[in-house]
Amino acid sequence: MSQHKTNLSLKKYNTFGLEVYAQNVVFLSQWQELADIENRDNCLILGGGSNVLFTQDLEQTVIINQTKGIYTVAEDQDHVELAIASGENWHQLVLWCIHRGYGGLENMSLIPGSVGAAPMQNIGAYGAEIKDVLTYVEAIDLVSMNEVRFTNEECKFGYRESIFKKQAKGKYFISSIGIKLTKRNHQLNTSYGDIENHLKEQNITAPTLADVSNAVIAIRQSKLPDPAILGNSGSFFKNPIIATTHLAKLKIDFPEIKSYPLNEHQAKVPAGWLIESLGWKGKQIGNTGSHAKQALVLVNYGNAKGQEVYNLAKEIQKSVQNTYAIHLEMEVNVV
Repeated sequence: MSQHKTNLSLKKYNTFGLEVYAQNVVFLSQWQELADIENRDNCLILGGGSNVLFTQDLEQTVIINQTKGIYTVAEDQDHVELAIASGENWHQLVLWCIHRGYGGLENMSLIPGSVGAAPMQNIGAYGAEIKDVLTYVEAIDLVSMNEVRFTNEECKFGYRESIFKKQAKGKYFISSIGIKLTKRNHQLNTSYGDIENHLKEQNITAPTLADVSNAVIAIRQSKLPDPAILGNSGSFFKNPIIATTHLAKLKIDFPEIKSYPLNEHQAKVPAGWLIESLGWKGKQIGNTGSHAKQALVLVNYGNAKGQEVYNLAKEIQKSVQNTYAIHLEMEVNVV
């Protein structure tokens, strides 16, 4: 049975720890309860609150997704297929899978947020993305309440992109996802330098799923602030993808610029490097700023307003645009 609350502070429901109020909040325990909500196609759906920046109080109804359940759908000697309710915590799912020897999620350890948010963002880290293991997304049409199943291909995954951020934005409630994981012959991805270095430091030559997960957790904890201590939403901006012709021109004036080739015509430039190169890293403005260890993370030093954080983000965008002619796109949803 869903719970309803009025004039509720959302401070503990967003990882930035921003104090905003919602006039009407519904705590959803199962997706069928959506049928009882008026104007549900104009609601804000919150999972872990890890990818949202609130800049004002909310008049629209806020749905806090608390649906739970992890189910085995199919299994053989090599693979297992799972169905997971969208309200499950992502990192807890990763640990649950590793404990059972299921491979495929270990590089995405400690990513904050809910399972339902994973396909929306096509979350990823250290060479892995949700699209690599996802088989389908089960969604509820918020107008008709009909169940719709999207295949992996129909989700139109891109870099931190999916159909749920574009054509289907705001039209569906993601109720569950399906994933297919390995039970043996795991294809461990330790090619990212940080993971390799960590494993070497620990004298691990034949890493297990847990070893890779622990390495990722240690690396993330060394670079990213804990939202429970310092409010943040992780990476605030996407790593921009630019034309190789643009990069070649930039290298004339900025030979030290970092980049990673994607194909013959495009390269990815680390947003953190761009921001740090312009002196934003560790800079505090009022109650907000760019984190001292990772320039890509904007933080709430206490009592920050969402508008303060947004204004800082716009200033960073402007300075990167003016210097490098590169547009930094916000990864966080601004409300």
